[in-house]
Amino acid sequence: MPVGGLKLFFLTAVCMVVLAVQAQARLEVDITKGRVDPMPIALPDFIGTTPEESKVGHDLTGVIGANLERSGLFRPLPQSSYIEQITNFGQAPRFGDWRSIQAQALVTGRAILQPDGRLRAEIRLWDIFAQQQVLGLQFVSTPQNWRRIGHQISDVIYKAVTGESGYFDSRVVFIEEQGPKNKRVKRLAIMDQDGHNLRRLTNGNDLVLTPRFSPTSQEITYMSYAGGQPRVYLYNIETRQREIVGVFPNMSFAPRFSPDGQRIVMSLQQGGNSNIYVLDLRSKMIRQLTKMAAIDTAPSFSPTGQQIVFESDRDGSQQIYVMNVDGTAQKRISFGEGRYSTPVWSPRGDHIAFTKLLRGRFSIGVMRPDGSGERILTEGYHNEGPTWSPNGRVIMFFRETRGENGGPALYSVDLTGYNERKVETPGFASDPAWSPLLK
Repeated sequence: MPVGGLKLFFLTAVCMVVLAVQAQARLEVDITKGRVDPMPIALPDFIGTTPEESKVGHDLTGVIGANLERSGLFRPLPQSSYIEQITNFGQAPRFGDWRSIQAQALVTGRAILQPDGRLRAEIRLWDIFAQQQVLGLQFVSTPQNWRRIGHQISDVIYKAVTGESGYFDSRVVFIEEQGPKNKRVKRLAIMDQDGHNLRRLTNGNDLVLTPRFSPTSQEITYMSYAGGQPRVYLYNIETRQREIVGVFPNMSFAPRFSPDGQRIVMSLQQGGNSNIYVLDLRSKMIRQLTKMAAIDTAPSFSPTGQQIVFESDRDGSQQIYVMNVDGTAQKRISFGEGRYSTPVWSPRGDHIAFTKLLRGRFSIGVMRPDGSGERILTEGYHNEGPTWSPNGRVIMFFRETRGENGGPALYSVDLTGYNERKVETPGFASDPAWSPLLK
């Protein structure tokens, strides 16, 4: 998609209107279990009365089906198995035809290009066994926003079946890497969570690292070596304006926003050590939170903004610590074998994700905020940089491959440790950060 289309994609709001919600049905998936049997779901192409509408309807169905399948909770049935062909959006389906192909849920829809030039997509979600409609919705936006409409429809289906918010209408910012291994060009890039609509935000002239979203998803903070000095920057996605967070005598790095978007927590180098500071973006006042002869870095706020998790080697090796937002009550919470790094608090507040190095292998794991319940989700030669989906159910990370032609790629894994998937990008990709749901 051209840059102009992307700008429109970012700026255009999508209107959601509830048409009808029927009596509560039995359609549900328990996502708290470990391995979940995916729910068979039928997704006929959305109906269109013109070739243009039929094309949009087909494309919408493709996005929705891919999103739901990738979650690991749904199994879209092949359209070749359908007995009934949906031709009338306003008519109830023949439930027996769908039961006979083992469908538990059915999504019907239609795409309408309105006289005012806008696209209206209408959907109905059916519980096949209860023989009733679960929900009906319509989404209205510009035709250029058809892919985002598909993501929003995916979210409402996910929520109707699982009872929890979806994560499809979101974006990922990451470091795109190109070139030979010893001379990589690294650019700041952004894309939809499914890898589409990629847009490069920097030109690659300066090294960039650790991009992180603001709570509004419209600003990014990251570290750049622009001018030869490592500094923390703010980048506005809408205006493309960039500014230095603060001019400090030494290197500043590992920035991350507070949940209210009013502060940035980061590390500042002091000789061979680094400590954690919090900067108020309005007053530009900065406060030191740790004062150790150690390397304290990688801070991450809790969802409430009342605590911060970080890594430190103050006890001789990299471990995870938690402290209050004012720097008090600093407490180590990781006590397993190995070295722990890159802690990130879940948006649900119930887990902290981390990278662990043990006997030459890198793992991505989670633990509760008090350090209990440690679980390894995936491991390999070099896994690093976990980031949470908006609903706290999926973790994205990057994995480096060996060899002269090897490089990093993005992967996702479910909180239960199942359903690991590669996230396709045009080139090498590292250090992902997942946005909140778009608004």
